Amino acid sequence: MRVGCFTALLAQFSLDQVIEKLKSLDITTVELGTGNYPGDPHCKLSMLEDEAAFQAFKDKIGANGISISALSCHGEPLHPDPAIRQANQEVQRKSILLAEKLGVPVVIDFSGCPGESENSKYPNWVTSPWPPHYQELLKWQWEKVAIPFWKERVKFAADHGVKIALEMHPGFLVYNPETMLRLREAVGENIGANYDPSHMFWQGIDPIKAIRILGDAIFHVHAKDTQIYDYNLPRTGVLDMKLYTDERNRAWIFRTVGYGHGAEWWGEFISTLRMYGYDYVLSIEHEDSLMSPNEGLTKAAAFLNSLIIREAPTAPWWVDNVSA
Repeated sequence: MRVGCFTALLAQFSLDQVIEKLKSLDITTVELGTGNYPGDPHCKLSMLEDEAAFQAFKDKIGANGISISALSCHGEPLHPDPAIRQANQEVQRKSILLAEKLGVPVVIDFSGCPGESENSKYPNWVTSPWPPHYQELLKWQWEKVAIPFWKERVKFAADHGVKIALEMHPGFLVYNPETMLRLREAVGENIGANYDPSHMFWQGIDPIKAIRILGDAIFHVHAKDTQIYDYNLPRTGVLDMKLYTDERNRAWIFRTVGYGHGAEWWGEFISTLRMYGYDYVLSIEHEDSLMSPNEGLTKAAAFLNSLIIREAPTAPWWVDNVSA
């Protein structure tokens, strides 16, 4: 396992500066945005048609001993507005093609969320089983929109040797382990999770227990924490609509790893990932509004580098040498 970084938090810096910064923190694995919500500050999809730019990018990455864990195009591929939907889907499609060309195994996105009909203007995220028309809407969203799109796109990705990892995020159809596994069962095992424990925390889901539910459906992991404020929580519940910068009044906020939960918790999280076969990257994502990106990244890197399990386990030498 190794520590990585989602470089969207360093968007104001050049790729050369990002590489220099990360290497100073003992990080040599990056997750790169290719458009949609993360933007594309360090990895342009135009490289698909510009061979010189592609080769220069690849040479720079290789010369610095950098590996790419994933290309990320978090967007809204099921948005009811055709212009938004088509633009987001095209970024996703090209991200898959660029991942294939670069030899990157994973492309990350959101599942998306349709509206209430083909004529909707905005997505409609269903959060209640009643009144009964919500069940009808949810059935239409899954069966008529989400499953057909993702079945085709998962096959496309598989044909190009790339896996799709969806970040389970409220506001979209896939937001918890149950919905993740529902989509996977419907469209194929080449789709799985970009597992961000911070979104489990604020939904009241134990992220470590959820690893045991997802099992081998975890393709990539974000390292991000959440702090719950019990004195604000009774007022709003977890669906708190106040701005993330209203820290004093929110029920919860995102935190740098170690500032929502300590080393003991993160040690168990890392160990349980390995127990269930995940031995890839913990990609630092900074969204802590109480810290600058530089300080959040620096603290997260030091924290995780002290906890990460790097070496492969060996045979348990004590089993055969201890008498019954």
